[in-house]
Amino acid sequence: MSDLKDKIKSKVNFTRFYRKLHKWVAVPLFVFLFLFGGTGLMLGWKKQVKLLPATQKGSSAAPKEWLSLGNIHDIATQYARDSLHFSPVIDRIDVRPQKGIAKIIFENHFTELQIDCKTGAVVSAKLKTSDIIEKIHDGSIIDYYIRVDQDPVKLIYTSLVSSGLILLSISGFWMWYNPKRIKKLKRHKRE
Repeated sequence: MSDLKDKIKSKVNFTRFYRKLHKWVAVPLFVFLFLFGGTGLMLGWKKQVKLLPATQKGSSAAPKEWLSLGNIHDIATQYARDSLHFSPVIDRIDVRPQKGIAKIIFENHFTELQIDCKTGAVVSAKLKTSDIIEKIHDGSIIDYYIRVDQDPVKLIYTSLVSSGLILLSISGFWMWYNPKRIKKLKRHKRE
């Protein structure tokens, strides 16, 4: 009988420990976890809620008819400088072969240009909101604005939030499972 009481007491103490751990992790990380979850939800639905510009259709899907990437690069940098009055530094060029479109993403702002690969016409110049949300989601928005290399804030933020989520999952499981084990032990005690 004493052995059963010790088992129950052990499970109760174990559950109390996890309840404290859960509280001490959840309270300080509440804002970050809320931000992480909210932005993650928005990123999951980014196409459906139009957080990124719709991909336009170019005049030809035949790559042999297209301008070179060098020409597309030059068109994009000139457009950024002259029409947008933003930095022309390009981060990446994403080509959509089936649509005959090149999407240009810039390094220092969140504009997405879409250029017809055949004619070189800029068919869309819109804010790519999903990139802003992604940077908020992973914490790199701070690194972006303070202009530091190797994303130290992002690494600290994602490490803290991810570790917190793992600890909350573990402690949450034990807070759910241990009371069931305790009830089962108490039932055996009565029998």
